Amino acid sequence: MTHFRQALLAGVGSALAVAVSTPAWAADQNTDTTIVVTGTRAQNRTKLDTVAPVDVLSLDTLSRQGSTELGASLAAVAPSIDFPRPAGTDGTDSIRPATLRGLSPDQTLVLINGVRGHTSALLNVNGSVGRGSAAVDLNTIPTLALSQVEVLRDGASAQYGSDAIAGVINLRLREASHGGGATASYGQYETQFNGARSSRHISDGGTLTLGAWQGFKLGNNGGFLTVTGEYLDRGLTGRSDLDTRTTTANPASPAVVRSRIGDPKVLQGTGYVNAALPIGDTNWTAFAFGGYQFRDSTSSAFAREPGNVNNVLAIYPNGFLPQIKVLSKDLTVTAGVRGQMGDWNATIKASYGRNRLDYRTQGSLNSTYGAASQTSFYDGAMIYDQALGGMDLAKLYKLGGTDLNVAWGVEVRREGYRIIAGEPTSYNRAVGASNSLTSGAQGFIGFQAGNALKTSRISNAIYLDLEAKLPSIFTFGAAVRGEHYSDFGDIATGKLSARADLADWFALRGTVSTGFRAPSLQQQYFTSTASVLTTLPGQTVPSIVETGTFPSTSNIARSLGGQALRPEKSTNFSAGAVFRKGGFDLTIDGYVIKIRDQLGLSENIPLSTADQAIYAVTAARFFINGLHTTTKGVDIVGHYKLRTASVGIFDLTAAANINKITVDSYPTSSLSTLFARQRILTITEGTPGEKLVGSVDWSLDKLGATARASYYGNVIQPSSTAAGDLSTGRKTIIDLEARYKVLPMASLSIGANNLFDIYPTKTPLSLLATNGGVAFPYYAPWGFNGRYLYAKLSLNW
Repeated sequence: MTHFRQALLAGVGSALAVAVSTPAWAADQNTDTTIVVTGTRAQNRTKLDTVAPVDVLSLDTLSRQGSTELGASLAAVAPSIDFPRPAGTDGTDSIRPATLRGLSPDQTLVLINGVRGHTSALLNVNGSVGRGSAAVDLNTIPTLALSQVEVLRDGASAQYGSDAIAGVINLRLREASHGGGATASYGQYETQFNGARSSRHISDGGTLTLGAWQGFKLGNNGGFLTVTGEYLDRGLTGRSDLDTRTTTANPASPAVVRSRIGDPKVLQGTGYVNAALPIGDTNWTAFAFGGYQFRDSTSSAFAREPGNVNNVLAIYPNGFLPQIKVLSKDLTVTAGVRGQMGDWNATIKASYGRNRLDYRTQGSLNSTYGAASQTSFYDGAMIYDQALGGMDLAKLYKLGGTDLNVAWGVEVRREGYRIIAGEPTSYNRAVGASNSLTSGAQGFIGFQAGNALKTSRISNAIYLDLEAKLPSIFTFGAAVRGEHYSDFGDIATGKLSARADLADWFALRGTVSTGFRAPSLQQQYFTSTASVLTTLPGQTVPSIVETGTFPSTSNIARSLGGQALRPEKSTNFSAGAVFRKGGFDLTIDGYVIKIRDQLGLSENIPLSTADQAIYAVTAARFFINGLHTTTKGVDIVGHYKLRTASVGIFDLTAAANINKITVDSYPTSSLSTLFARQRILTITEGTPGEKLVGSVDWSLDKLGATARASYYGNVIQPSSTAAGDLSTGRKTIIDLEARYKVLPMASLSIGANNLFDIYPTKTPLSLLATNGGVAFPYYAPWGFNGRYLYAKLSLNW
């Protein structure tokens, strides 16, 4: 890592030298004048004028790659964002969380057109990056519906409220009153699988995406309606190695690929609208936007070999692979008006979002019923909804030569959370069944009648945001926000920021802020029983354990050290510099984020024999405050656009994120281990400490091409002991796309993601003997599926 950082610093130094010594660039290049609205409430701020770092990712940047998933597209071009592909983690396989600066997925606030988006009903409770979080599902918004994405890489709780500890992702929807477009793409993985025990060529994961958008004129005063639709049909992938568990027990039995660690099968339809209409001759405009998505996703649990105690040979003579089907229904609706209220620019808004997840286990059984067991089960549902209303006002004061922008506002938000029980056979035990058998559906046990709940809370907020541009070189900002939550009380946060434009080509900027994240309703109230592959204390071989997740204030959690949850709190510091000269710009921003009372999901704590009889589980876990972490890093983004008369236009970008997370302290108990090395290492080593992305986008007449190289530092997928850890290794992934405009309104693209078929470091033979054939670490931030080839037809009119 030391050599890498030295090389990176040398590269930055060279770039700075070029920036200040090449005046010819300024002669025919224009600096980026893209206006941003995230992180500032002042008008007409460009991304290079802000007091905090903001990435602006255009639709072209996001769409010039093979993936049509918004989360994956963001991670491919923004070094500070990662979007791993978990497998064998139940609902998290289907609803994948993204991370910003390596922090928990729920510590990043997601906005849609500047309005808080709602989280998924899913709580990530299994062994993935983001364990314990309930985050916004970025893939509910089709990329085609966007005009650009703004990523504020700075703490912003004082400006936007809970969750904005790592930063803010603002999804800005397309605004079009005319024209339209359509895309049709198909791709699949063509890869050479080389595991520790077997090799084979694989063609799978076939993905068809059809999308279209159309703009319509509303009225005669600039009103618009933009409608977007997208259909996705994605096949499953499988990257498992030979399962030797049966061979170990019976040498005469051949090893086979029994598990399926890979992407789920997905069938998905999404619709989105964005509209605005001036109201008569007034200075007010009505606006509305929102969308609906239906997603049918099927992933796999861990395979049960034929000799597994919970297998019924009469039903599955060769063992079985339970399938977990997740049906997601996601709704977002926002409406309001904006205009002049006296001298103030005012926005009045109301928004509602809802996510429902229905679970079904298929290709499974309830072993306590023996040969009479059904093989398909309805497991129940989870529902999260959010309703908010608010008013924002802003006014620019001219005080001599100082421009003072004053913004303030209020917001009321109601959140609701509900768990619906599954059918009884999805969780119960047949009368007289052996105690050695696991109750409920194998792979994903249904929510029990005792798990069913319905709860809600209300929060109120008021904020003040000031930004002053002085007649000298300085810009100062200050923000303060107070919130009251019905379940844990009051909290206040603040932020100070400053910028000094020392020259036309050079500026310094910095911020200091406090932040918070309210414990989610999912973290406070989620309760379930699940089959978890885990290594209990004193064991060396992982086993499937019936584990109950309980509210931290329940009797069983309190007996093990649980207590009422408190908000996470943070202190953020950042300092950076902006360089720009003609078509070249470079930003360097360092940061320190200290988080106190961070929430975490405890270990699976073995229960006494008496408690096992009471709660029908062998281990329990719950959420607890007390993790204290420090995140230090630097973001570097360089960009240069070169226009030539003979060889076309070159758009060059190089960006890097260097990030180090340490766990300073964590809660302990004399009764049990609350947080073991696996949880700690997931926080500190579960995302890359170094990530670099360099890209070249070229266009000439009808031709175009994009080449992208992404370097990932080593990631560790930890186990209970160091001997069981998996490492991804340091890898560089190359993506390439070529485009040709076959007609004035039509272009054809072909490309490859992971052109050279790079995999993470394979699982060693010693671990394949016990893990059922998990061939590669699924913590790998670029995935573990290999090369993806695709073709895309794009139409514009």
